[in-house]
Formats: sequence, structure tokens, C-alpha cells
Amino acid sequence: MALIKKIRQRTGLAIGVIAVGLIFFLVGGDILSPNSTLLGGSSNTVGEIAGEKISYEEYVQKIEEAKFSFQQNTGRTPSENEMYSLREQAWQALIVERMFAEQYDELGMMVSDAELVDMVQGRNIVAELRQQLTNPETGEFDREQLIAFLQSLDDADPQQRAFWAQQERLFADARLRIKYDNLLSTAVYASKAEGKLEHKMENTVADVDHLFIPFYAVSDSEVQVTDSELKDYIKNNKDKFQVSNSRDIEYVAFALTPSAEDSAQVRREIERLTEELRATESDSVFAIRNSETNNAFRTYLAGDNLPNTLTSNVENLEKGGVYGPFLTQRSTFVTYKVSDKFEGTERMRASHILFGTEGLDENQKAELKNQAEAVLKQARDGEDFATLAMQHGQDGTSQRGGDLGWFGQDDFIEEFSSVTYAAKSTGVVPRLVETEYGFHIIKVTEMPQTQAYKVATVELELIASDMTRNEAYRNADYFAASSSSQSDFRANAQQEGYRVLQANGLDQGARNLNNIQNAREVIRWAFNDASVNKVSEVFELDNAYVVAVLTDKTEEGTASLEQVRDEVTTLLKNEKKAKIIAEKLKGKSSLEDMKAVFEGDASLGNTPDLRLGSTVIPGVGFAPRAIGTIFGIENNQVSQPIKEDVGVILVKVNNVTKAGELSDYSRYQSQLTTNSSQRTAYMLMMAMEELAEVIDYRYRFF
Repeated sequence: MALIKKIRQRTGLAIGVIAVGLIFFLVGGDILSPNSTLLGGSSNTVGEIAGEKISYEEYVQKIEEAKFSFQQNTGRTPSENEMYSLREQAWQALIVERMFAEQYDELGMMVSDAELVDMVQGRNIVAELRQQLTNPETGEFDREQLIAFLQSLDDADPQQRAFWAQQERLFADARLRIKYDNLLSTAVYASKAEGKLEHKMENTVADVDHLFIPFYAVSDSEVQVTDSELKDYIKNNKDKFQVSNSRDIEYVAFALTPSAEDSAQVRREIERLTEELRATESDSVFAIRNSETNNAFRTYLAGDNLPNTLTSNVENLEKGGVYGPFLTQRSTFVTYKVSDKFEGTERMRASHILFGTEGLDENQKAELKNQAEAVLKQARDGEDFATLAMQHGQDGTSQRGGDLGWFGQDDFIEEFSSVTYAAKSTGVVPRLVETEYGFHIIKVTEMPQTQAYKVATVELELIASDMTRNEAYRNADYFAASSSSQSDFRANAQQEGYRVLQANGLDQGARNLNNIQNAREVIRWAFNDASVNKVSEVFELDNAYVVAVLTDKTEEGTASLEQVRDEVTTLLKNEKKAKIIAEKLKGKSSLEDMKAVFEGDASLGNTPDLRLGSTVIPGVGFAPRAIGTIFGIENNQVSQPIKEDVGVILVKVNNVTKAGELSDYSRYQSQLTTNSSQRTAYMLMMAMEELAEVIDYRYRFF
């Protein structure tokens, strides 16, 4: 009775505990995390762009938009790898919204209603739509599907209409970015003076003797450095020793490797399915039901690449033929059945460079045609077509070298298709082709083909069975539970024969641990929850269970002496060694006499064709200061000792052949322009991020 009374007295407390537990369960585990605002944790700011804080909610909304678009386009939920890409896409979208939108407005750039209509239902359907709306029988873009979809929007539910509005906005944003990138890349120009300098850098040549004295020619015992000197060196060279937030961990991975029995079981299953595939008359249904791959039944049109596993094992594919099972590099077993082999729609491949004429008057068109003719001549003379396309092309294909991919004769406007399909061989079409969009320079890259296939694929993953996984987890869990510190961690690993691995200098945005991919949860633990010497719980990754211990943490800023002691010691010692070497060479007039001072360590060499634009001396290494000296002293003059990262160098110039004058430096101007324009999009994004002073705290949440 006393026991029952006690239970009754504690009932209220028990109900309260259960209620609190249910609240925590419903709200989610993050309520007590380091980022929770409920108990005074850090804010929900995921970053800053141009001084404006980006909230967790705003960022997640962007991710959800990208995720929704992905699901609508693919019909499936994105994987974790794909979610990482979607998060990056959402983050870049936020940067673009805050930085590029202002640029577009200042430049008066826009996508007109007519242009957007052309992109989604006109002659120039954007690639994203062409890929989404394909005829399952032919695998080609189906305009009828597009028309039916657009007509159905009037009666569609609000979510579907919102999705289409979002898609149109994304298409317009992407087109604006292409316009902006193309505007800047085509605006890149190298002056005659720059072309002349490039010519000089490439064609000014020196015949030079060089003496190389490595730092090890002076013994370490001859130089001493103190902690005070090392700290002063760091203080005076802060830019060299900046560090970002990073973590060092040790970990043990319990690999989820399929056992021999697991492999045998999957092999038996794929062999059974292979025989059923051979006998079935419903190839597509059977493959879709039984395969663990996405494209279980696919039509390969002329020009499409068949699966490499199939073509590398079979030379001649026959209709009705069943091939496999094969073990793939993806650790899967796969069997193919050629359901049909037929002559499909004729398709070919070409690239083009478009000079757009929209909005130009006749005089402007004539001037543009002359420009196009000049570029056509360059292409016919053998200059790289892809480079010319990136430099001069005025449509979205320019960024991929003008490549149009494989297409049928009806896929493009008649004036364009008739010329490409009339070609008798690959190569640059010898004349400009004019269409309503402008002047085209065309290069046929693949002649028409018609061979098409329908292929059913049955693929099974070779993965660890539940029994194998359970055994690995038991071992990992016991190891984690019995290791309360780094010393325990190492001792237990040695006792059990586990290999302890290190991952040092982990960046806050890292996703992998050495060769273990998708290890984001481990990195988040290291930055958010872990303290030095703390052992983690068991992390379940794609192909392993992992237990880790945090061994060190580095905060952003100037490195401490202990963090870079070895590096700074070497640098400071080398500076002192360079002074000792210079002192020992005093009074010596020839390179041969100087070499004798460090006989056995120093090396004397000759380079008869060292160019002004070089940064490396053969047999010595990276030596920009020495090369600068070579082209700045008189013939037969021996230089002063020059300290480089690799050692001390002395040079004597025998002769310098200067680059001759040219009447035309356009080739060098074009070379500089091309190199610069190819980097424009990347450099532009880097510049925008720098101007925006982007601060990224996303590692705390994802």
C-alpha cells in the first residue's frame, strides 16, 4: 500500500516530465542546440550580404523554392548531395538578388515580355524546358506537351500557378545573368600597348648562366632563432599567416562493406531477374519495377551515349539481346536488354557563333556583318572555334563554346537547319548564315546519324545487409561508449585493432572526411557541439559509422606561434641563411669561384632560351625575382645574391635577344582578350562577393 501511495504522489510529476518531453519532441531537437534562441543561444542569422543580415527563415525559404522546383522537374525528392547543391544555389540567389539586381537596374538591362514568351513558348525554348518536356517514345522535345501545360494553367491549382511563376522568374534571372556576363566578357579589350608588351614577354630571350645555392648548403646549426624573433616575424608578416576557422579531429571509421555473403545474395538476385527480363514481353514495366536506378527504361536517340558498362562489354547490340549481369564501378550489378533497335529521326551536332541583329538598322547590320566575316575568317584559318564563340557569341551557347548539342532538322529555324544538314563533312561552314536572329558562323561537329535504341536496365546495388550493418554499429557504439577522452580513444582503438585517422584543418564548410563523402554531420559536430578532447556519438554516414574526437580548434585571425611554428622557423632560418651565403660569397668575382665555396651543394647551369615572361628557371625552380634581375642587368655582369623561396641564386647574362617590332599586334591583343574574357564570369562573381562582404554562418545550421 505504501508503494501505491508513493506512485500516486509522483503521478503529477511524471505527467509533467512526459509533457515536457512531448513538447521537445514536437518542437524538435534544435530547441536545446547551440543555435537555439529559446535559451539564449546564438542568433538565427545564417550570414550577411552587403551589411544586411540573412535570417535562417529567409534562407530556408529560398532553399524550399529551389527544392520545390527540383521536385517538379524531376518528380522525386533530392538526395543529400543534391540538397547541398540546392543550398548553394539558394545562397548564390540571395547574393545575386542583393548585388546583381542593382547592377541590372543601373545598366537598364531587362527581359522583355516578348523575350520571355519566346523563351517559354517561341522558337528559342530554354534548355530547361526542352529537357523537362520530352516525348517518352522519341526522347525529343515535345512542343505539344508544352502547349497543353500552358493551356492548363488557367484551371490549375494555386500551387501549380505559383510554381510556373517561379520558373518564369528563374528563366528571366538566368537570362539577365547571361546578358550581364556576356556584356562584360565581350567588353574586354586589350590595347595595342598591351599586345606589344605580351609580344615582348613571349619573344625576348636571354642566354644566362645561373648559380643555385640551396638553403641546406648552410647547416641548421649555424643559425639560431628565438621565440621572440618568431613572434616578431609573424607580427611583421600578418598577411602570410591568416587562418580561418578550422578543426582537427581524429576518427575511426567502421566501414559498411558488403560481406561475401551479401555479394553472393545480390548476385543470385540479379541473375534471377536477368532470366525474367529475358523472358518478359513488358520490358519497360519489368525494368521500372525491379531496377534500383532512375532511368530504368530509356530511348537513346541518334548521337546519345549508351551506358559505358554496356558498350565496353558488348560490340554489336542486337534487338532483343540481353547483356549482363556486369559489375559496375558504382558497386552495382546491372543487366541490359535492347528492347528495340531502329532508325530514328536523323540528328546531327553543330556549334555556332551568333551575331545578333535585333534592333539594328541597316548600317549597323552591315557593320556587324563585316565583324562576323572577320571572325569567320579566323575560324576558317584554324583558330579555336570554342574560344571564338566564347569571345564573340551573343547567345546562351557562347559560354559552352557555341555547342548546340545533337538536334533534328526541325528543331531549328529553316535557314539554319538547311545549311547544316546540307554539309558534306564536318568543319566550319564557309559562309555566314543569316536568320531572323542575326548572322551565324556554323561549325558542323558530327554528321547526321539515325541509329536509335530502346534499352531496359535492371540494376541492383551491392550494399551491406542489415546483419552486416548491425554488427558494424554494435562495434562503433561500444567503442564510443568506452572512450571518454582522446587518450581512451587511442588506447581502445589500439586494443581493438582499429585504425585511427586524422582530418586536420577542416574548413567550416567541409563535407568530406578525407575519402569519406557526405560527412557533414561530423563537421557540424566539430564546429558546434564538440570541445577539445571530447569524443562524439556514433555518426551514421553513407558507407560507414564514424566515431570522432576533437583534438584542436583554430579561430579566424592571425595564427599563433604554436600553430605555425615549423613554417615560421623555416622561413626565418632561410632569411638568416641567405645572409650567411651572401657574406661567404664576398670577394668572389666569378660564378665558378662562388660555386667552389659551396662545392657539393651548389649547382651551376646555363639556360640559353629563358623568356622574359617565364617564372621558372630550368633546374632551379620558381624564381621570379631572379628572372626580373636577368632582364635588368648588363651583359656579362654578375648579379648580387638573390633570395628566392628555393634558395639563393646568382646570374650572369651572356646575351639578350630582344623581341622585334611588329606592324600588327592584333594576334597578341586577341590572345589577351580571349584569356581575360574566359575568366570574366568567375572573376565577376568573386568580385561581387568581395564587394558584398559576404559573411557565411551557414555551417552552424547545415
